[in-house]
Amino acid sequence: MKTAIVTGITGQDGAYLAQYLLNKNVRVIGAFRRGAERTSWRLKYLGIDKDIEPLEFELSEFAQIFKAIKDIKPDYFYNLGAMSFVGTSFDQPLYTQEVNYLGALRVLESIRLAELETRFYQASTSEMFGEVKTIPQNELTPFHPRSPYGVSKLAAHWASINYRESYGMHCSNGILFNHESPLRGDEFVTKKIVSCFFQISQNNIDFFELGNLDAKRDWGYAKDYVEGMEMITNLDKPDDFVIATNKTNTIRYFCELAANEFGYNIAWKGKGVEEIGFDSKTNKTLIRVNPKFYRPAEVDILIGCYDKIKKVAGWKPKTSLEDLVSLMCSEEIKLNNFFNTNKVN
Repeated sequence: MKTAIVTGITGQDGAYLAQYLLNKNVRVIGAFRRGAERTSWRLKYLGIDKDIEPLEFELSEFAQIFKAIKDIKPDYFYNLGAMSFVGTSFDQPLYTQEVNYLGALRVLESIRLAELETRFYQASTSEMFGEVKTIPQNELTPFHPRSPYGVSKLAAHWASINYRESYGMHCSNGILFNHESPLRGDEFVTKKIVSCFFQISQNNIDFFELGNLDAKRDWGYAKDYVEGMEMITNLDKPDDFVIATNKTNTIRYFCELAANEFGYNIAWKGKGVEEIGFDSKTNKTLIRVNPKFYRPAEVDILIGCYDKIKKVAGWKPKTSLEDLVSLMCSEEIKLNNFFNTNKVN
């Protein structure tokens, strides 16, 4: 049986990847940041919480990382753990670098010093493209990150390449574009939109606020994307791959799709910070714009070309945005029941 260490195991990607690896008869060791085991509801929701072997693991502590890797000798190391909130990274730029860049570097150096054949996967991100130079973006598109988060991920991305080229290590980067699911954290705009429409439908809130409605993103389904991660680590030759859908849509359109799932028909009026989204059937305002949700440096459009991973590994997205939003909305009701009947964090 192969063994995989997965950092960020309590997050959306970590939970889905663990589920996928377990189904492939891989032993999964879940690397928890101290205290993060209290937020393991996703593992319980998927029914795999008892199948994960927990490992206390701090990306800021080299001695602990090295000892764990040397003792376990994992076949795979999936580095999904990160300070992953773009907005927060502007408030915590040093911490973001400490965890996202130096954390990855500590893992890479530990694998090297332990002289292991561990296959390393780094979770890179489309945020590294930032102010995009070409449309769509692929593996050769120049990077121009526009947030401390994007900068930190780019540093980790290049560290992975450097260890691959310098030491012959099996280090690969998955440049994942936005990927969503019912397990997405509340801090992310797609989950916020779905959750807020659900709360409106339950008469718990009257409206909610968003930032730039015209920002465009390439949204895919996280459960599809973790399959791409596993394919990448099992290639004979390590490399870097964009995982995306090659389609882009606005936050405005995502709102319209989610609203429809809860029986609302969104229409828009006004411009800029004065714009509102209202239900055309009742004229009730459901969405307002609040400048506090604008980024200091906005990423206006992201759209990824997945031709390379399709050609090399045979991966392609399976789920349309419309089906993804429908899934997220229907699961939101199930998740609400889950939280009401289970004492989870």
